[in-house]
Amino acid sequence: MKIRYFAWVRERIGREAEDIELPEDVRTVAELAGWLAGRGEGYAHAFENPRVVRAAIDRHHARPDSPLGDAREVAFFPPMTGG
Repeated sequence: MKIRYFAWVRERIGREAEDIELPEDVRTVAELAGWLAGRGEGYAHAFENPRVVRAAIDRHHARPDSPLGDAREVAFFPPMTGG
């Protein structure tokens, strides 16, 4: 699965994307964020407050309880504002 990071999430992790193999017990967006947070200091910092990190599965906005299923891509990004 391709994981993409945008804005300050990318800055904290130190990369814009990576390919990963998910553990079998990671089934939702929230579980993925929690698993990523355990991968190191930058990840932990990026996901320290999961309520402010948004996600998209295959370019469609997703809630924390959204199942990953057969997703090809998950993106994480901060809330967006218009103007």
